Amino acid sequence: MIGEAVYDAASEEDVTKFKQLLHQDPYLVERVSYPCLRNLLHVATLRGQVAIVEEVLKISPGLARFSDSQKSSPLHIAVEEGNLEIARRLLSVAPEMCWWRDGQGLNPVHVAAMKGHVEILEKLLEEDPSPVMERVHRGQTVLHLCVKHRQLRALKFLVDKLGDLVCAKDDDGETLLHWAARTKQVEMVKYLVESNKVEKESKNSMGRTAVGILKERHDDSEGIISIISPPKAMSWHKTNPKLLEYLSKKREQTMVVMTLIATMAFQAAVSPPGGVWQEDTSSHRAGEAVIATTHPKIYKHLVRANTTAFVSSLITIFLVAVPFPIGLGALFVFTTYVMWVSMAAIAVSYGGSVLVSAPNTQTRSLTGIVNVVLAVSLGFFGIKLVRNIVMMCCRRLFGSRFVDDDLTYLRVRVFQTLNSILCGLLTPDP
Repeated sequence: MIGEAVYDAASEEDVTKFKQLLHQDPYLVERVSYPCLRNLLHVATLRGQVAIVEEVLKISPGLARFSDSQKSSPLHIAVEEGNLEIARRLLSVAPEMCWWRDGQGLNPVHVAAMKGHVEILEKLLEEDPSPVMERVHRGQTVLHLCVKHRQLRALKFLVDKLGDLVCAKDDDGETLLHWAARTKQVEMVKYLVESNKVEKESKNSMGRTAVGILKERHDDSEGIISIISPPKAMSWHKTNPKLLEYLSKKREQTMVVMTLIATMAFQAAVSPPGGVWQEDTSSHRAGEAVIATTHPKIYKHLVRANTTAFVSSLITIFLVAVPFPIGLGALFVFTTYVMWVSMAAIAVSYGGSVLVSAPNTQTRSLTGIVNVVLAVSLGFFGIKLVRNIVMMCCRRLFGSRFVDDDLTYLRVRVFQTLNSILCGLLTPDP
């Protein structure tokens, strides 16, 4: 009967009646118990009666260290209810309760984060910052709890306080961004991405990133995906995997050709046609090219052509080997033209070498050879230009698939025809 009277006084915050009852029996506070193993301090805290809590703590401060059947201390209850004043009074009596865990394995800091009570979080961290580092089920941190329970304000507060804990993963290898993406919290994702404190490409134990989790859901997640991984400018080569494979093969072929031309140009420089003088005389020195004396004009053009071939091949190798922040298509076109220059220059160098070493060519010049090289190069470029124009027109008129199939058929017919002609020429008449 007296227990019910004390309960009513504590629930209604009737301090006068509560004091009268305690005056009649000073040990009443410790003897009275309620369902779920709760004492009078649990009841007053749950009801938010600050004055009653103060009176109970004056008489029996040890009640603050008792837990109910759910292993919840009075501080757990005060934090869950968001009562900062009661939490302060309990901490002043039993600060070690910051470490205590309830039946779910949560300490008061975890509970405050889940409920989003930032003011209480601040008070708890002032009292003892260490419990905030404690992990809960499956290695989740207090920040994971903020994300799971959609407490953005509490997350922002704790992120500013905890630093490296922001990048922590749970036992499944999932970061805060994984959880925010999984629960489709747009504002939470935006904050984590803009803060630049969480690695966007981090993978969980299943090898999935936050974007990968969203793509697997097959629902309206494009908005969140664009926040995590903003769409980049689409370059033309990325839209065609076959073209990308073609350019990759051309890259390898270009490297081989340019390496060969560079080797040829280097060899022609150190071992010029006609050799070098072996001894010093009044007109030359040992080691100088013989053709520099016998054919000075041709030698001058030969050195220029050889240098052009060597330098252009080195430039091409450098462009192909070293990645640049430009489009692969633009790089391919540029290196193609540089490769043509290198090939034309090495052809001129070859022609000059032939003029020097072949008999009865003393009166000839490189002009004819240069004209031939230019004519062949321009002819190839002209044919390629016409082909590209025809292909572009045909694709617009008939579609790319039809044209590609038709060209394949045409190539097969051309090879079959050439093969028949050659067989006819090589086969003797009966």
